[in-house]
Amino acid sequence: MSTRVISRIVLWSVCSLIALMWVYAFIFAPRESVNKIKDEAWTERAQAHCMKAEDIRFALEDLTEMNPNDSLALQQKSKIVEKATDALENAINLIAKDQPSDEKGKAIVPLWIAEYRLYIKDRRLFAQALMTSQTRPYFAETEVEGVPVSERLGKFARENKMKACQPPLDLSV
Repeated sequence: MSTRVISRIVLWSVCSLIALMWVYAFIFAPRESVNKIKDEAWTERAQAHCMKAEDIRFALEDLTEMNPNDSLALQQKSKIVEKATDALENAINLIAKDQPSDEKGKAIVPLWIAEYRLYIKDRRLFAQALMTSQTRPYFAETEVEGVPVSERLGKFARENKMKACQPPLDLSV
């Protein structure tokens, strides 16, 4: 056989293998997320707790314009952030008391809750900074494996249909 025929056979084989890989990836590969748990009753209960916390946060919402250099306004904002964080922490505490029934849920929900507690700690530090600052500080959140903790928390919540359990974006502006 000539090198030209061998080259064509090799090229055709490589292209066929790549095509088969994509067919497998798009048609036959499992689609289950690493974050998805099977206990949907647990996710519904968690969503209900988070919705109550969300309602409290929305009731606290203050959309009046704030001077970022007014220390009294920053102190008032700090009190609002504390109350909103209390509501969020209460929801997470209630969720933590109620473990899912499936093995995967039992394994990953405590990790999610631990990361949520990091996020709550970050909110508390921000509230303290607001209370003592002369100018508005920036909200800095912990990174886990190079990703902001809120992204990780939000992804878990979205993949388990717990939209209200996504971290609030009330401190990002």
